Amino acid sequence: MAVWTITEDSARNFKFPPGQQRPDKIKFDGKFPGFGLRIRTDQKTGREHRSYIFQYKMGSKHRRLNCGKVGEVTAAEARKSAKKYAVVLLNREDPANERAAACQEPSQTIGATIPDYLAARQLAMKPRSYEESKRHLEIQWRPLHRFSIRNVARANVAAETNAIAKRSGPVAANRARASLSAFFRWAIGHGLCDENPVVGTSKQQENGPRERSLSDAEVAAVWLAAPENDYGRIVQLLMLTGCRRDEIGSLQWSEIDTEAKTITLTASRTKNHTEHMVPLSERALKIIEAIPRRDRDFVFGSGRGGYSGWSKSKAELDKACKVEDWTLHDIRRTVRTGLGKLGVSPHVAEAVVNHLPARLIRAYNSNAYADEKKAALDAWASHIEAIILPSRPAVVSVRAIPNNRLESERPRASFADRLAGLIGRDQPASP
Repeated sequence: MAVWTITEDSARNFKFPPGQQRPDKIKFDGKFPGFGLRIRTDQKTGREHRSYIFQYKMGSKHRRLNCGKVGEVTAAEARKSAKKYAVVLLNREDPANERAAACQEPSQTIGATIPDYLAARQLAMKPRSYEESKRHLEIQWRPLHRFSIRNVARANVAAETNAIAKRSGPVAANRARASLSAFFRWAIGHGLCDENPVVGTSKQQENGPRERSLSDAEVAAVWLAAPENDYGRIVQLLMLTGCRRDEIGSLQWSEIDTEAKTITLTASRTKNHTEHMVPLSERALKIIEAIPRRDRDFVFGSGRGGYSGWSKSKAELDKACKVEDWTLHDIRRTVRTGLGKLGVSPHVAEAVVNHLPARLIRAYNSNAYADEKKAALDAWASHIEAIILPSRPAVVSVRAIPNNRLESERPRASFADRLAGLIGRDQPASP
């Protein structure tokens, strides 16, 4: 006996046997489970309404999704829609959520609600926390933007968390998950939804702290590719100071003393809540002095706060420098590792990156090891100068140069010379 399948002709011409003349009947496709032809008869007029449907069971409930009216869509188009729902179902997700997401009013979707959340929370959050939350919600969770804030399922959140982990790693996925959970807690408090779909989803298994540091060739590649704008200057200053991203991104002119050649970060601006004095090498000072002054105390960025737009700028730098799998925080680790290779004492290197143990912070003032920190950062700047200008001899040890100031008037090598140094070719030095 031939298997009955839904085609253009069968959908238009199929009739149930006389004994099955109910007002609402479904004839299922013999090859595609759940795909069917629904025939409803108007009791008053006797007129038939034929449509394609996909029926499935979620838990103990049977659900039915419309795939289009016969005559308005083809059988092939309806079958294609049903297959999309079937794929979602095979992933243990409810196809009704996909359907509902497309039918929501824009004001009811996650994507339309995120700007309201960010505006409400901006003043209460630290600049870096705000930027991270903004990036997570606007970029990492973009696949959920079309969903209704009331109807998004836990399975959708879990699936996208796994996708983020594959793209960016488990740590990034867990941080994005925390940002989404905070968003839904706020939404519940404002009566926009009743449940937090993040609750009950699993955190990604993290493999311990990140240990990536850049090689000399990678440091040079990033330095040389850094654009001549705020972001490029921030990246180079991070390399020269070992500071955290937001410490430089939110740097203020009032924190800089060009005569003393220092940056002084107040306790409220550091992670360990301890004032931190950062000596500036000649190279770092030249970068700062070349920055145009604006009518604001913040050195970088625009508006009310410091620099923003981290993700877009980082993506553009990645394309230019061709360095794989690195973050801005890796620069800080690179500085700490590099100081050790130059012979800087461990406690001085820790002081440079503001990692001194609490007992030493209490015992000494904020300028502890000021001279040693200056010598260390001067030596590190000289090392960077050597790897971006291959014709310059490298610094072997911090102890070998008591005063490691850079030659401020030295001509910059040509791009060809710098590139040759990176790839190991013998090229003549610039005169």
